[in-house]
Amino acid sequence: MAQVLVRQLDDGVVERLKRKAALRGASLEGYVRDLLNRDAQDDRAALLAELDALRAAQPPQTSDSTDHIRAMRDGDADDD
Repeated sequence: MAQVLVRQLDDGVVERLKRKAALRGASLEGYVRDLLNRDAQDDRAALLAELDALRAAQPPQTSDSTDHIRAMRDGDADDD
């Protein structure tokens, strides 16, 4: 698994994170790991929602070109 080292955090930020971790019965490391995992999941969920919206905005496929392509391949179609 990967590791991340964060430098130059304000001491007050670290203390607040430690307090929040303690309130949840977690270590600072575990608490921050959970924060990062949740944030990464939120990004994934947002991306999937955006992709779903794009897919929904596309017009439905109304024709299947398979038969036309086969006919052209077999020499049975008009060359329009």
